[in-house]
Amino acid sequence: MRIVLLGAPGSGKGTQAKKLMADRNIPQVSTGDMLRQAIANGTRFGLQAKAVIDAGNLAPDEVVLGIIRERIGEPDAENGFILDGFPRTTQQALDLEELLDELGTPLDTAVLLDIDFDILMKRLTGRRTCSETGKLLNVYFSSQEELDACTEAGGELVQREDDNEETIRHRLDVYHERTEPLIDFYRSRNKLTTINAEGPIDEVYERLIAALQ
Repeated sequence: MRIVLLGAPGSGKGTQAKKLMADRNIPQVSTGDMLRQAIANGTRFGLQAKAVIDAGNLAPDEVVLGIIRERIGEPDAENGFILDGFPRTTQQALDLEELLDELGTPLDTAVLLDIDFDILMKRLTGRRTCSETGKLLNVYFSSQEELDACTEAGGELVQREDDNEETIRHRLDVYHERTEPLIDFYRSRNKLTTINAEGPIDEVYERLIAALQ
């Protein structure tokens, strides 16, 4: 199973990828994790990425693609992989398609986790961490009992600085502008699978598994 996960920030890509990874015994190939690992291992592309990042720039596409090539060539990716965080643009999707075809490992599908904009905003702006227990909560979706348990334990519900509405709206605007065209890209290739990403994590996962059958 070789898939790309698509979806806006807060749609649950990382959560669903981890469940799928555990069930199917295939790796989640996250761009950020790959870059850090390649740099730590001192691979050819990792060294190139380190030089660019140390200069304060983003790793260029050709370096990221080189790192993807290295990563999916490892033994644990023999039966497939879940790409998370790449591609982000249509050009990256074209480059990835060329690379995977060259390796004889074309994508099976791109899975879009589809979710209403207002729910996304609540998921992201409502996130809180209990300062006492470290538990992740949401002022909109967690039960009152869970929220009260934090304060009754002497903790506070802490919001990350970048979880404010202005920052989140900007992140979603960037997603719509740069990444949404990927939906049309994969649809035009008959490789788009869309699932409803609203609701409890396990219910969304059941939909994902059913769609991948």
